Amino acid sequence: MKTKPRYTISENSEVKILKSENYNYIFNKKNGFFARWGKTKDEDPEFNPFANEILDIEVSTICNGVPNLKGITSPCSFCYKSNTKSGINMSLETFKKILDNQSKILTQIAFGADANATSNTELFQMMQYCRDKEIIPNITVADITDETADKLASLCGAVAVSRYENKNVCYDSIKKLTDRGITQCNMHIMVSDFTYDQVMETLQDAKTDPRLEKLNAIVMLSLKQAGRGVKFDTLEEDRYKKLVNYALENNISIGFDSCSAFKFLKSVQDHKDIEKFKTCVDSCESFLQSAYINVHGIASACSFTTNSSFKLDAVNNKFEDLWHSEEAVKWRNRLLDTSKGNCLGCCECPVYKI
Repeated sequence: MKTKPRYTISENSEVKILKSENYNYIFNKKNGFFARWGKTKDEDPEFNPFANEILDIEVSTICNGVPNLKGITSPCSFCYKSNTKSGINMSLETFKKILDNQSKILTQIAFGADANATSNTELFQMMQYCRDKEIIPNITVADITDETADKLASLCGAVAVSRYENKNVCYDSIKKLTDRGITQCNMHIMVSDFTYDQVMETLQDAKTDPRLEKLNAIVMLSLKQAGRGVKFDTLEEDRYKKLVNYALENNISIGFDSCSAFKFLKSVQDHKDIEKFKTCVDSCESFLQSAYINVHGIASACSFTTNSSFKLDAVNNKFEDLWHSEEAVKWRNRLLDTSKGNCLGCCECPVYKI
């Protein structure tokens, strides 16, 4: 029987460190700084050979959406999950089982909930359970109350706020969080042909709107044509480049989802700081460093692959075993194949056109 590579984990209230012969990382629990390397500091390993460092977990499929410009609350038109007010919640008991099955390698959890962070009444107990196990909880919201902002500020390492049609809902929520000391507060905005003008407006607002004064970064998420998003079109390369250039020229802090890594690097390949950008960019990390678990407790590569054939039970199995399962390895190899011969060295989504 093949023995698994050995590693050690050491941690305190501020940092977690993984050490092994060919894979190492350091994670700062206070500010979110993360660095990984291989046998030497100059080596960038393709994947974690032991288990996932990051976990996305869906704890609710119930979402009422956010108010539009007319004040009417409805589900978002491009939700790739097609969530509505009818759905289900993961129980605290199930969540604890899943977390207990994770390895000590895990550093952070990104919660998938609803726009208001209220649909699952056990959400904050789940976050506290993460804290009790020295795992940092993060979440994306869209429209929150002062009470919810208080709870998020006390438990989360980072909070993202999604920007939809009504920008005031987003900007007000961001200010509630930054006023409470959340330094890792980002704005998420979906980038597509349909939302181009909205994204440009948001970049311009970042320079002038006082509610965004303490915003960490605007994170551009590329459209995935799934769920209700199938009726929208991805943004053409030249228009994507215009958004990136505007942000760089105006010193606006931006980020992007790992799905868009190749798209970002391509847009800045002639920039004087291209080598610096390359060191800051991680391309798709699904089943390389991260994994996803849906509300039913089934693990898959990411939240966009839940309709695939994955049948990995994360409730009743140790995740290190799932990490080495045939399904996970097959996906991992398929993903890594997309980077071969790629001049930018990025893994590209094998499922969606980004």
